[in-house]
Amino acid sequence: MSETVQKAPAPRAGVPDANRWKALAFIALAQLMVVLDATIVNIAMPSAQVDLGISDGNRQWIVTAYALAFGGLLLFGGRIADLWGRKRAFVVGLGGFAAASALGGAAANEAMMFGARALQGAFGALLAPAALSLLAVMFTDAKERAKAFGIYGAIAGGGGAVGLILGGFLTEYLDWRWTFFVNIPFAILAAAGAYFVIREPEGGRNRSALDIPGVVLSTLGLVSLVYGFTRAESEGWSDSVTVGMFVASAVLLAAFVVVESKVKAPLLPLRVITERNRGGIYLSLGLAIIAMFGLFLFLTYYLQIVKGYSPVKTGFAFLPMIAGMITGSTQIGTRLMTRVAPRLLMGPGFLVAALGMLLLTRLEIGSSYAAVLLPAMLLLGLGMGTAFMPAMSLATQGVEPRDAGVASAMVNTSQQVGGAIGTALLNTIAASATTSYIKDHMTGAASKPQQQLVQLEGMVHGYTSAIWFAVGILVAAATIALTLVNAGKPDMGGAVAGSGAKDAEDAVPVMVH
Repeated sequence: MSETVQKAPAPRAGVPDANRWKALAFIALAQLMVVLDATIVNIAMPSAQVDLGISDGNRQWIVTAYALAFGGLLLFGGRIADLWGRKRAFVVGLGGFAAASALGGAAANEAMMFGARALQGAFGALLAPAALSLLAVMFTDAKERAKAFGIYGAIAGGGGAVGLILGGFLTEYLDWRWTFFVNIPFAILAAAGAYFVIREPEGGRNRSALDIPGVVLSTLGLVSLVYGFTRAESEGWSDSVTVGMFVASAVLLAAFVVVESKVKAPLLPLRVITERNRGGIYLSLGLAIIAMFGLFLFLTYYLQIVKGYSPVKTGFAFLPMIAGMITGSTQIGTRLMTRVAPRLLMGPGFLVAALGMLLLTRLEIGSSYAAVLLPAMLLLGLGMGTAFMPAMSLATQGVEPRDAGVASAMVNTSQQVGGAIGTALLNTIAASATTSYIKDHMTGAASKPQQQLVQLEGMVHGYTSAIWFAVGILVAAATIALTLVNAGKPDMGGAVAGSGAKDAEDAVPVMVH
């Protein structure tokens, strides 16, 4: 029976695959696993640090090792998916991610933990672009594509908050090691399903020789950029190594662009990013993620330290945001994507999210969850869900099948780099505002309770100061989406409007922690 499924002929380009909806279930499961992992480990980190004897100075490497490998290798992973075939890259990525998760769960010391996290990042960089590009080549009808990307977008946006709930449960009631082991059943189920169900359309591979200089320059450039922002958070923006990383990143990425414009088979064909709509999407998505990642961090600290919530209760407090994202993505984005131009969903979506963020600038120590946090989270979720869904779909619109992997990798790269920038930039702004507030107000606090109150007030003041910047960043994302993205609504016949392809076989139709 399995042999029949395995040897079924690959669908021709432009012909819908009969198993595409089953395939979506397994692709979505894999995406959920990767997104969950980004936040689930943050909840487990304090317990893992104590168990493994990791110093305060080194604990950031639990997150940094993953971020560097994932962010640095994404373009390479996308190109490997185009070369090997997305199905093979997807299954190998899942297997490797599961093995690395098992290693992390069994870690006996900090070196083993950091190594496992770097391996997770490397296999995640193979898995994430393969998953998105599989959707890009399997769903060719505009209406179906809207539904498929609605589901994918909801998971990409809401999975991080689900990770906070699951991480809280596993850490509180089992052991931090289960935050790693939980990935294994996800990966096995998704890999087995993908192996038997997914069939790629013919003629979608890019068999050109691998662009080794491009791989080296892009990987080193992106690693330097992500590490620069990560280090800025802990060591400060004027730290010599931080500045050195930013300079190195600028030089390496500039050299990468020069190389890509000259080589015969580039790692990242410049046609992928210079197309107006895709360029606008990568930029606006990256900005939106900067605001989003900073917010997750601040609200987690606010709820646990200022309001005294447990990890599990904190996770549940994020549920309205998940509900908003799912509603925005599957009900608003999916229903309207085939009727209006993408910019008319993305621009207003980011503005609604900015309105939710604006409500959070009113945060105080005694703020009511129901009066301030609940409506803010609902607006944020609705806005982000509505904007993300058409953005992810349009990011692969009109891309030739042989470029689908790297185009998808660029979506993930903009999100990964945006996440690194958001955490570092907004955390630095918050810390600076908090220090300034405490310095100005501590002199009038005579007793210990008064001093503790000033410290909490300073913390909240820091969060709200940074959230004002996040509001501005979301408004900028909306402006970019409304001005740069000029694609019309997708062609209902399933072909891609404005792709410039000779026929349906030359183009991929229309579209995220």
